[in-house]
Amino acid sequence: MQKSVVIGELAWPEYARRVQQDKQPILIPIGALEQHGPHMSMNPDVLLPSAIGVGVAQRIGALVAPAIAYGYKSQQKSGGGNHLCGTTSLDGHTLSSTVKDILKEFARHGARKICLINGHFENSMFAVEGIDLALRELRWEGIHDFQVVMLSYWDFVTEATIARIYPEGFPGWAVEHGGVLETSLMLHLHPHLVDMSCVPTHAAATFEPYDLFPPVPQWTPPSGCLSSAAAASAEKGALLFDVCVDGISHALGEAYEARAKATDA
Repeated sequence: MQKSVVIGELAWPEYARRVQQDKQPILIPIGALEQHGPHMSMNPDVLLPSAIGVGVAQRIGALVAPAIAYGYKSQQKSGGGNHLCGTTSLDGHTLSSTVKDILKEFARHGARKICLINGHFENSMFAVEGIDLALRELRWEGIHDFQVVMLSYWDFVTEATIARIYPEGFPGWAVEHGGVLETSLMLHLHPHLVDMSCVPTHAAATFEPYDLFPPVPQWTPPSGCLSSAAAASAEKGALLFDVCVDGISHALGEAYEARAKATDA
């Protein structure tokens, strides 16, 4: 059996050795099933953090868990809105409970270092709630050395990279849904799931400085995208991938070391 960093591809004795003896961290991609415009599949929020996770795991000696493939409800000003066909979401407490249960299971296996790699903006605080609940319940069971890092991969895109990806000006993360960043990464990693002939060319979406519930569907561009991906390319995707893998690999080393120093103090 070929050596892999993907947990689902391992036989259980090999997995147990890597977790219990080698003390390898476990990276958990967390995404969503969400429309990403007429030019792209609905699973970038799962595929992108999964691929970045594999890149990081190969770099630092970690394992990648199966992704959490459903996320919290798409919001109009960040993902187009939960009213769009195809977007399939969880209630917040369901996502939090899912994260909590998965973390507790990995702790039971012997894992002590975890990283959640988020690929869907709306997941963030519900995942944090799941982490908090898991840590609390693990403390009740006498486990006090369990560490979790929570991050979103796009936070590791540097200012220098943004200047290269968006030479005509960066529209802002708030309207990047289905835009240049995600489309470029998909062109690099999964080009068969992108059809650039269907990319919308409308201007970036604008919204009022408040949220309205239920949303007004007409406020979302008909494409479901919040900006155009016309400038996306596989070359930009390769650059973004490398920057994210480099940044996350470095950050995890810092985070785990910082926690170890705090525990020893």
